[in-house]
Amino acid sequence: MKVSMLGLGIMGAGMAGQIVAKGFEVSVWNRNPAKSIQLGNLGARVAATPADAARGADLVFAMLADDDASRGVWLGAEGALAAMRRDSIAIESSTLTIEWVRELAAAASSRGIGFLDAPVTGSKAQAESGMLAFLVGGPAELLERARPALAAMSSSIAHLGPSGSGATMKLINNFLCGVQVASLAEAMAMAERSGLDARQAAAVLGAGSPGSPLVKIVAQRMLDRAYEPNFFVPLMAKDLAYARQAFGRAGIELKSADVAREAFLAAERAGFGEKDIASIVELLRR
Repeated sequence: MKVSMLGLGIMGAGMAGQIVAKGFEVSVWNRNPAKSIQLGNLGARVAATPADAARGADLVFAMLADDDASRGVWLGAEGALAAMRRDSIAIESSTLTIEWVRELAAAASSRGIGFLDAPVTGSKAQAESGMLAFLVGGPAELLERARPALAAMSSSIAHLGPSGSGATMKLINNFLCGVQVASLAEAMAMAERSGLDARQAAAVLGAGSPGSPLVKIVAQRMLDRAYEPNFFVPLMAKDLAYARQAFGRAGIELKSADVAREAFLAAERAGFGEKDIASIVELLRR
C-alpha cells in the first residue's frame, strides 16, 4: 500500500513516522521542506509538491492547519486531487469546518476519488507512538480499504457516519477541550493567588470530578511552565471559531466558546502564539 502524508507539523510528522516505521511505502510533502528531511532519512520519499506526493498513492492523508491550507493543498496549483488516480482515497485528518469537508468530499467524488474525513484525538505524544484515535466520516467500504494505514497510526477507529461526521465530532471534542483549558487556567491562577499550594491544588482537581485526562496533563504543564507546543495556541482559537460556526447552524449559541476563544487570542497577542495551549495561564499569573 502506497501512502502519502501532506503536512508535517506536530501531528503530521508523528503520523508519517509511524507509517514509515510500519513498512508502508510513504511519500511526504510539507510547505517548509526542512521538516521533510528527517522522514526522508527514515525512508520516506520527499515530494516537491502535493501533486508529486499524491501521484500513484493508494491513500493520501492531509494534516493541515485550517480550511485555507486544506483548500490549497487539495485543489490549488499543484494540488493533490488533480494528481490522484481514480479509486484512490483522499483522507482529510485536519480540524476543519463541516462545510469545507463536505465540499472537498464532493470535489473528490467528481474525480472518481474516494473520500474520508478522519480527524484525530490525541496530541504529539500519541501521534509519535501510534496511539491516536481516528474519528471517521464516510462510506464503510472506504474505511475498510484504508483501515491498515489508520490502524498503524492509532489505538482506535470510530466510524461515526457519512461524510462530515468525523469533522462534526472533532469540533465537538475540541470545543470541550478548549473550554476546559481556559477554565483550568483560571482555576490554577486562583489557587496561586489565594496562597494555596498549586501542586496540591492540581492533585485535588485531578483526583476529583474535574480530573479529565486533559486537565491532568495540562495542569502539569502549567505547574512546570512547560510550554513546548503539543497544541499551538492559535489553532485552539481557530477550532473554537469553527465549533461556534457549526453549533450556531444547529441553533446552539456557544457563549462559553466565545469566552475561551478570547483567552487564546489574548495569549497569542501577548506573544504565546508559538507555545502550547497551557501557556494561557501566564496571562493570569501576570
